[in-house]
Amino acid sequence: MNVDVNPGFESAPMAVLPPDIAHIGIVGAGQMGSGIAHVCALAGLPVTLIDVKPDALTKALSIIDRNMGRQVNRSVITGEDRDAALARIVTSTDYAAFADVDLVLEAATEKEDVKRAIFKALTPSLKSSCLLASNTSSISITRLGASTDRAEKFIGMHFMNPVPVMKLVEVIRGIATDEPTFQAIQNLARKLNKTTAVSEDFPAFIVNRILVPMINEAVYALYEGVGSVSAIDTSMRLGANHPMGPLELGDFIGLDTCLSIMQVLYEGLSDSKYRPCPLLVKYVEAGWLGRKSGRGFYDYTQSPPRPTR
Repeated sequence: MNVDVNPGFESAPMAVLPPDIAHIGIVGAGQMGSGIAHVCALAGLPVTLIDVKPDALTKALSIIDRNMGRQVNRSVITGEDRDAALARIVTSTDYAAFADVDLVLEAATEKEDVKRAIFKALTPSLKSSCLLASNTSSISITRLGASTDRAEKFIGMHFMNPVPVMKLVEVIRGIATDEPTFQAIQNLARKLNKTTAVSEDFPAFIVNRILVPMINEAVYALYEGVGSVSAIDTSMRLGANHPMGPLELGDFIGLDTCLSIMQVLYEGLSDSKYRPCPLLVKYVEAGWLGRKSGRGFYDYTQSPPRPTR
């Protein structure tokens, strides 16, 4: 005779273990994508790095090699570590190279339509268990995830720049992101020797919600004639003990990226305090994007860089 030892109660559901991430795919071979590839390869993970431009891939490998060389010179890693890490990185211009990866991390430009187009193009090449993450610094993870075929396996993993140096990764769950995906990304961050901060899915998350409006306010101070570029940056370096002045930091981040983040904040929160400064808009329209274009609030064609205003 069978006896129900727990009448009236269903068995507790089994906990689902987070998937193991053993092979990483990265979309975008720019500053962020190459930095993410750098830290993943050093952590022992095979990396497939994809970009639509072959010359961008060549440049990324050269930058990774140079940056790892600096780590060797500072005795952070050994020459053998560097050689082994570089051997783990393969490049391609074809999403079919993602067929066996466990996680694809998108690190393309901070434009929602671009990111949506990338996810639409790459998902047919992925195995069903593959996780998706975006390195977006401001765009809704819920919205991006909903544009894919696996919203429950979609998450935000926002690295800081420069990736090999900065310890923080913001982890952002969309409304559909499941617990195994979240735990898998937390485990990956630990493997990369990063510290995570979990943010709710609000425009610009934590770091850029605070940081980029400060940069925008510094641009307003310049725009309104409160101080010169040098005066504003010197004041914040020496008066607030910031390692880099806000205008210099804007140049480092990329003024186009700063503008995109401010637009996301302004449109997403409908608060006038997030209105992008007209001078920031003008610099971006002029193509003066900061360090990457050679000119922003400073002219980087000269040494040392000179203020442009």
